[in-house]
Amino acid sequence: MTLPMTPTITAFERSPDRGRGLARDMRVRWALEEVGQPYEVRLVSFGAMKEPAHRALHPFGQIPTYEDGDLALFESGAIVFHIAERHAGLLPDDANARARAITWMFAALNTVEPPILDRGIATLLEHNKPWYGERLPILEDRVRVRLGELSSRLGRANWLDDAFSAGDLLMVTVLRRLNGSGLLEKYPNLSAYVARGEARPAYKRAFDAQLAVFTGKPPTG
Repeated sequence: MTLPMTPTITAFERSPDRGRGLARDMRVRWALEEVGQPYEVRLVSFGAMKEPAHRALHPFGQIPTYEDGDLALFESGAIVFHIAERHAGLLPDDANARARAITWMFAALNTVEPPILDRGIATLLEHNKPWYGERLPILEDRVRVRLGELSSRLGRANWLDDAFSAGDLLMVTVLRRLNGSGLLEKYPNLSAYVARGEARPAYKRAFDAQLAVFTGKPPTG
């Protein structure tokens, strides 16, 4: 009998997020924890990410990557989708509900995340530029538009489409990028939505595992 292989993902050896759970391997860790799939982590340095061996897995020299037997994947959204398709727990059985969950996966990464990333990059790299004072309000207005639309759609629901899905997993990780900005707090239902995601046991295990890389201390609990 052939034993199932344990997938291996890559993560930053020294994450620039300082263990705050913002690096994209967090999404993959969380998905694997949700479906109960054990996994190995190979830590890579910034230098190693640009070497041919890693570029063979990720042509753009980034993380995460995912290896399972002969299969190698890159892009966190694609990896989460692969995990969700092959394990129960992240996509509904009903065909229509499944399609809606996948739609929310795309929406999180293609519609909600881009303006949030634009703002984040500006605050990190452009804060000392002469145009920053004029540019930031424009970027934050774009974020507020998306948050307002998402808030209206979510309403009083716990999750985006009935039960928790991979769409929620990705959306929560995207919204967490606004921590400390003061923007998300203007939408109490979105703040509560993120808190519900963070309260999931699988999220906590994934967060602790990523934090342990930064602190050098093994996860507890």
